[in-house]
Amino acid sequence: MKRYILLSALTLGLTAGAGAQETLPLTQAECRRMALQNNEELLKADNALRRAKLDKEIAFSAYLPKLDGMLSGTYMFPDMEMTGIELQMHGMYMAGLSVTQPLYAGGRIVAGNKLARIGQESAAETLRKTRMEVVADADQAYWNYIAVGRKVRMLEAYQTQMDTLYNQVETAVKAGMGTDNELLRISAKRSEINYQLQKARNGADLCRLALCHVLGRPLDTPIAPADTIIKVSAPAQLDESIAFRPELRLLHQQVAAREQQVKVARGNILPQVGLSAGYAWYGNIKMNGMTADAQGNYIPYSQRLDNGIGLVMASISIPLFHWGEGLKKVKQAKLDLQDAHLDLQQNTRLLSIEVRQAVQNLTDGYNLVETAELGSRQAEENLRVMSDRYANGLSTLTDLLDAQSQWQQAESNRIEALTQYKIYETEYLRCTGRLSF
Repeated sequence: MKRYILLSALTLGLTAGAGAQETLPLTQAECRRMALQNNEELLKADNALRRAKLDKEIAFSAYLPKLDGMLSGTYMFPDMEMTGIELQMHGMYMAGLSVTQPLYAGGRIVAGNKLARIGQESAAETLRKTRMEVVADADQAYWNYIAVGRKVRMLEAYQTQMDTLYNQVETAVKAGMGTDNELLRISAKRSEINYQLQKARNGADLCRLALCHVLGRPLDTPIAPADTIIKVSAPAQLDESIAFRPELRLLHQQVAAREQQVKVARGNILPQVGLSAGYAWYGNIKMNGMTADAQGNYIPYSQRLDNGIGLVMASISIPLFHWGEGLKKVKQAKLDLQDAHLDLQQNTRLLSIEVRQAVQNLTDGYNLVETAELGSRQAEENLRVMSDRYANGLSTLTDLLDAQSQWQQAESNRIEALTQYKIYETEYLRCTGRLSF
């Protein structure tokens, strides 16, 4: 909530002088949908998943043969002399095709494909994690806006009560049945309510700005939440399992990725076997010289070479001595694997603590709702009784003002308890990895 308020405070000036717009009616479900459509972090997470899918396809291509082509032209001067033969290469050309098939790469290709698969799964879990975070932020902004809006309406009702009471006492003072002190006390209370109401309205506008930011809407968009009646029910059997948490799955995938990186590092110091085949065409090579005929006379001759040649080659590359570089990289990869196991152990405990806290918050939140609703009913009944007693001269103005203050506080507590419980519901589902959207 703090980051929403900070952002809203920085952008508050953008709304000044904005023209009237049509109010946007919004339910919780619509709020989630709009937030998921317009969130930048979610779009980036989706792009990351697409990149991971491409990485997987790229890694698979390492299994397949590679086809390469070559084309070159050469103009060499001066001409070459070899035992009376002149070799001319003025515009010699060469073209060829080659196919290379890796047969064994020390397990690096297999490990690379497994790494790519793990990367795709991790990107999918990151996307799911981001979606749940976006939904949780949207719910929090939505219910905070509802809470402040309801407090504004409650204070407006309180203001109406005080205005009515002020008019009654003013009439009584004019008739000689009241005192100026009572009128002053009510005036002071009205000023206090006006101050609280102004603060609440400012807070409501900040919450609206925060909600517009979450929804990706213009900051001057008027919003009218449709969930005016907040219904809560006792939480069912709460599960503290973290098996569905995307963070836990990401930690396991990190361990699996480190295991494959150890295999990649080990593969770099193992022999590599490959098979290649190709065919090349060459031409426009001229040979000029002298040759003897049947009578022994030397006559000049010229020959043009245009031909092709095929090639099949098997190769084995064996690292022999690199000053221990490969073994040290294997040791580094194993240390990274140990760190991944330690991260898994540590963060598993932290995730369990977070879920337990979410369960406790949800349980306590429902208890607070029940307490706040009971307090609100009692305060409302007390205000009704005191209003009747004051109208009949059976209680003092102090008693009535106290009853009104108690009603205001009780109603404020009830609003906070209801909206906070809805936020706790979302947070519990997020912490257990069960937040659907």
